[in-house]
Amino acid sequence: MASPDSNGGVPAAESRARIQRIVEQEDIELIRFLWVDHNSVTRGKAVSRQALPGRMDSGIGLARSRQASSLLDLGQPVPGFDAVGEVRLVPDPDSFVRLPHAPGSAAMLCDLLTVDGDPWDACPRTFLKEALAAAGEYQVVAAFEPEFTLCSTQPSPGVLDLFDDSLCFDNEGFDAADSYTVDLLRALRFQGLTVETYHPEFGAGQHEMTLRHAPALRAADNYVWQRATTRGTARRKGLWATFAPVPAPGMRGNGNHAHLSLWQPGQDGRPPVNLFADPSDELGLSTLARHFIGGLLAHLPGLTALTNASVNSYHRLRPGMWAGAFGAYGLDNREAAIRIPTRLRGDETGSTNVEVKICDSTANPYLALGALIHAGMDGIRRGLDPGEPLHADPNRLSADELRRLGVTALPRTLEEAVDALERDEFLMSVLGPARAALYPAIKRADVRDMKELGSDSEYFTHAVRF
Repeated sequence: MASPDSNGGVPAAESRARIQRIVEQEDIELIRFLWVDHNSVTRGKAVSRQALPGRMDSGIGLARSRQASSLLDLGQPVPGFDAVGEVRLVPDPDSFVRLPHAPGSAAMLCDLLTVDGDPWDACPRTFLKEALAAAGEYQVVAAFEPEFTLCSTQPSPGVLDLFDDSLCFDNEGFDAADSYTVDLLRALRFQGLTVETYHPEFGAGQHEMTLRHAPALRAADNYVWQRATTRGTARRKGLWATFAPVPAPGMRGNGNHAHLSLWQPGQDGRPPVNLFADPSDELGLSTLARHFIGGLLAHLPGLTALTNASVNSYHRLRPGMWAGAFGAYGLDNREAAIRIPTRLRGDETGSTNVEVKICDSTANPYLALGALIHAGMDGIRRGLDPGEPLHADPNRLSADELRRLGVTALPRTLEEAVDALERDEFLMSVLGPARAALYPAIKRADVRDMKELGSDSEYFTHAVRF
């Protein structure tokens, strides 16, 4: 993770004029105003290009109750989220992208505002902005590392027709998916996103394409576009892409690891400084980075409800799956919840970062990243010591050895994770009253609904929703 890219800082009026020119010149008819709900489903409404200028200011009306919907689209009985009340979908002009998989359409990501134009306390994107404000002088740089499964057809209950059966990093896998992956890379580049790496992953049909890191809000936005474009490109080629943690029984599972580091802007023309880096440390980590890790570890059980946000997540978050199912940190330890990646030769300082492995694509990226930042900053404020890193494979250690090393157990179900979240007073406080009421209610509804659906329908629901 090298030095952060600039946010640009283009004035809103200039951004809006640029958008209008693109819309007219490229014959774009519909512009989607999108947001990501509490179940990480990307939703939205659209305006015509004729209505766009006015709606950039006024936004589009949305019932408050939409933010209380479960994965089955059933509203939950949370006070203040019933038939009465409305908010506005107000787009961020800097998030504008054209949709190469949907000719004639473009989109922007939105903040959910009150009818008076104030930030709404049930808006996930606002939550991330609040976390960044809480980070104060530190600039948070982040990246997501999503895995997805490519299928030949849309899944049906009990049936997942995988596109390829190649091995991990297998050159045959590159060849099998070449037409699709090259089209996907070009589509992402067309949207202004920078792809860094791609490879066939561990499981059959599994692939991973990673984007360059960015300031945290942009990184979350970029992930939303990446997931939408990955799925949209597949659909246009007659395929199906799913980011579900475990799309079918017995599969390895798709993660969405989050990478973070804290930076200080450069002074007098000097480059930014990675505050997580200390070349003299055995892991290359500064004291600040260790305190950040200490905060993550202190809140890890509750964080799990926000980073592994579905019933399906816990088919993946198990020992032996390299999903980070052990509450510990370690250098390149892929079974630890927090991995310290080996630094890149030639850019040791710039590439120092912390990887949170216990994250998948059923997590709302704004909620997950915001909660990780809040937890890490809590560790910095309190000077928390993460203890010694875990150098051993935890699967080879006894329960007594794990306890002696301070390795904590993580929740094994969504229900356990929500219980842990509600016990974490700090996380509940930073979520705020509205989110703290909404989120557990929605997730407990998902637990009930998935039990009633049964195993085949549960896997199917996640394979098509994500």
